[in-house]
Amino acid sequence: MPNLQYYVTGNTARGLANFLESNLIGIDQVIKLKHPSASLKTKVIQNLLEYYHDNAIEVLHSPLGSRHLDGIIIREESLAFLDETIVKNNSTAINLEEAVPIKRHSDLTDFNVLTQSAYDSFAKGLSIHDELEEVYINQMDFNHADQFTEEFISTLLTGVSKKDRTAHTFHRLFGTNTVDGVVNVVPHLKGNITNVFFIKGRAGTGKSTFMKKITEACTECGFDVEMYHCSFDPDSIDMVLVRDLDVCIFDSTDPHEFFPVRDGERIVDLYEELVTPGTDERFETEINVLNNNYKSYMKQGIQYLQQAGIKFEKSNQNFSDSDVQRAVQYTLNSI
Repeated sequence: MPNLQYYVTGNTARGLANFLESNLIGIDQVIKLKHPSASLKTKVIQNLLEYYHDNAIEVLHSPLGSRHLDGIIIREESLAFLDETIVKNNSTAINLEEAVPIKRHSDLTDFNVLTQSAYDSFAKGLSIHDELEEVYINQMDFNHADQFTEEFISTLLTGVSKKDRTAHTFHRLFGTNTVDGVVNVVPHLKGNITNVFFIKGRAGTGKSTFMKKITEACTECGFDVEMYHCSFDPDSIDMVLVRDLDVCIFDSTDPHEFFPVRDGERIVDLYEELVTPGTDERFETEINVLNNNYKSYMKQGIQYLQQAGIKFEKSNQNFSDSDVQRAVQYTLNSI
């Protein structure tokens, strides 16, 4: 069966974001895997992914990079296996050290220092990005923005019957800043959705607010919503996906810029729709300076994450295939 892929944790300008909790609704058995080795836990999770391959599985990618996973959720089994580091509640713990004893203690001091340096760089970038937003906010027609949003929502929900149920919002990320650079799974998420809206615009042109209002309208109609937060500023929204309506609406700007390639995909340009014409040209010098400064801090932050990744892999312990199989069997015997 096809798996759903997304992130629940991410490296952001506000530190490590964690949106796991909203994704555990209806999951009765939450199992956190305990072990000092992230590699061992990932390999166990990968084996469990294969073990439950007949089920639809939600695969949680890791901000540590492509070599790691945060966990899996098997919704039809009401079951989740998660790396202990992302779990905040008192869930069932399986101590894999009882099956695969630790060989040596890992020193993550350098990793933590470099990761914090990345967060600090992202935070500086965000403060500059806020200044960039102000340029466009001052040129916005907010009355037209409200009207445009209301009309979009009205069209989206025309002929849609309201459901008599309390809707749920799943909070997630479609990508994040990692040791591999800025990554996302946007093509995967929009791949089987018929109606996809590529939201274009500039910083501060209301893309996030637009999507938040769409989320509110859809949940009021009883539809569950997948809300994907921005991995730069997690208070901002980058995607709204409503499967019952077969609709995906996402921020299609750098560093996750895409363009329509098939029927059902279309562009909604909020800059063209809501901002005073000629704003880019009138404030070109100021915009370029702010853009370059913001991007330089983002680049610096990624470099810190890459250095942190090197330190992490050096300190992280690897285990043999027989060790992994022993840990997998121990896990299955424990549930």
